[in-house]
Amino acid sequence: MFIRDSWYAVAWDFEIKHAPFARTVCGEPIVFYRQMNGGLSAFEDCCPHRLLPLSMGCLQGDHLICKYHGLQFDERGQCVWVPGQEGVRKDMAIRLYPVAEKHRFVWVWIGDPSLADEGKIPDLRWCSDPNWVFEGSTYPVKCNYLLLIDNLMDLSHETYVHPSSIGQHEIAEAPIKATADEDSVTVTRWMFNLDPPPFWSANLRSQEKCDRWQICRFSLPANVMIDVGVAPTGTGAPEGDRSKGVTGIVVNLMTPETETSTWYHWGMSRNFQTDDHGLTFRIRDGQAAVFAEDTQILEAQQRNIICHSDRHLHNLKIDAGGVYARRIIERQLERQESRAYPIDTTR
Repeated sequence: MFIRDSWYAVAWDFEIKHAPFARTVCGEPIVFYRQMNGGLSAFEDCCPHRLLPLSMGCLQGDHLICKYHGLQFDERGQCVWVPGQEGVRKDMAIRLYPVAEKHRFVWVWIGDPSLADEGKIPDLRWCSDPNWVFEGSTYPVKCNYLLLIDNLMDLSHETYVHPSSIGQHEIAEAPIKATADEDSVTVTRWMFNLDPPPFWSANLRSQEKCDRWQICRFSLPANVMIDVGVAPTGTGAPEGDRSKGVTGIVVNLMTPETETSTWYHWGMSRNFQTDDHGLTFRIRDGQAAVFAEDTQILEAQQRNIICHSDRHLHNLKIDAGGVYARRIIERQLERQESRAYPIDTTR
């Protein structure tokens, strides 16, 4: 079900503090905390003594103390003290996870820790580039992560799900171009000489006719970046000159929790009006409202999938991006299964 040997976004960097932080990633309960020197710790959220979640405990310096009997674990997940006896048994060790901090997010490596290369963290350069401004949030969504990928790779749904903000009938009518390689998919949609929807007219500061683009890029394991924007018609945006328009990169990081739940990290990075902090948070709040509408749809869809387990999803032309993405994921899972990858390699 889940792709391993990959980095997954856990939380925004400011969310991990000097306190236990629990999160389940790809079915694996993990506890995180920030050390006193600012470093990060991540290990399995399970005390080996009586299997209580360690996230229920507390920190003493950089030692995590189990709430049940007080066993202490250092920042490397090593048990360093056991009450009522001398020394520490070797079977008190717990699994350590590679963890990193980059592009405003904390990342965890799910898979063989010896393969954890921080250079493989997804390229989110817009999120840390000083010439861009980035803000967003996280939603727990009660659906399989593949449904979120389907949703983001087919933006024709905006016409019907988000009619008061970013949706317009031209989206559903505009043709798409879908291309794929071994581990990524790109869906491109251009709309010409149309009235900008409310969100874009406000940021373009104009009601004049515009050209609008949506370029969705999926990459493994479950990330979708969407290059979006508008420019006044005839100013050269389709040919590559966006200088008269406004551009944003919508960042979507899907971190599977279970088969039917996902941590959805989202945000928008922009290179226009970057000094307007009020605009930054208005865009974030506007996105939150839009994605809340998506969440309602996706969770209802998941409930019906469970109720109608004998039914299959049907694909239309508009689903090309999601279909390609699912094929790439399926191939990766098949390769993973053929390697007979062991779940726990650190005991």
